[in-house]
Amino acid sequence: MKTYLGVEFGSTRIKAVAIDGQHKPVSSGDYTWKSTYENGIWTYHLDDVWAGIQDAYANMAADVKTKYGVTLTKLAGIGISALLHGYLPLDKDGNQ
Repeated sequence: MKTYLGVEFGSTRIKAVAIDGQHKPVSSGDYTWKSTYENGIWTYHLDDVWAGIQDAYANMAADVKTKYGVTLTKLAGIGISALLHGYLPLDKDGNQ
């Protein structure tokens, strides 16, 4: 079965959802986070971005293992949705 991953960086959670080839959700995982107000800007710390995506994916993959008894090792595609709240400015070297 082809499995696709959707990731949403929301204002309160990072969500990872796996869907099948018929666009039906098969598993999900998330990570709760919140923005901070720094120097007049609502932002998220880059460490939280990385920790959040890893945790949300791990939770989704564990859900696959629990529901279907298989280890997710390959994805057919990935889609990412960015948040509307918060600001993550990065310089040319990828530093926040």
